[in-house]
Amino acid sequence: MMIPLLQIAVVAAVVFYLGRWRRNVRRRNAQTWETLLARLRPDWSARELSDHFLWKEGLSATPEDAWKRMEGPKGLWVMYQNAQVLLEMANYAATHCEGVDRLLIETLHSDAMQIRLCVLMALVQYAFTQASEGVRINAFRAASIYTGMAARMTQLIQDHAAMMVPSFVAAM
Repeated sequence: MMIPLLQIAVVAAVVFYLGRWRRNVRRRNAQTWETLLARLRPDWSARELSDHFLWKEGLSATPEDAWKRMEGPKGLWVMYQNAQVLLEMANYAATHCEGVDRLLIETLHSDAMQIRLCVLMALVQYAFTQASEGVRINAFRAASIYTGMAARMTQLIQDHAAMMVPSFVAAM
């Protein structure tokens, strides 16, 4: 009796997974620069953390100052979500633009994964210890990687979709 139910559950799970995968592929193929830019969360910006945000890597704030400026977990969550969108923008550029540097795309992929990992670690630590030193250090590391990723993305857009730079700068 249990084996047929288990088989049905496994088949249903596989069908559900394949349906979601197909929907995501369709959504990804239907994206444009404009739809990607519209998905960036503008409710917090890393501009306050860097003097040359979007143009140069590096932060001009200490970990404690950065934590305050990013409004704690709010800024972390925005970085987490925007990292995914920036990753999708890099993939879009790699697919639709000629002459895109593959090393730059791989660097952007790595940046996005590191940001997401740092943010998740910081949020888990924050849930247990509030704004401890470890939370602020992970948040600072995520913000530092985020500003670098944003600067590299700006360069990629300047090189391959220059007309989108003003929109990107406004969205970030």
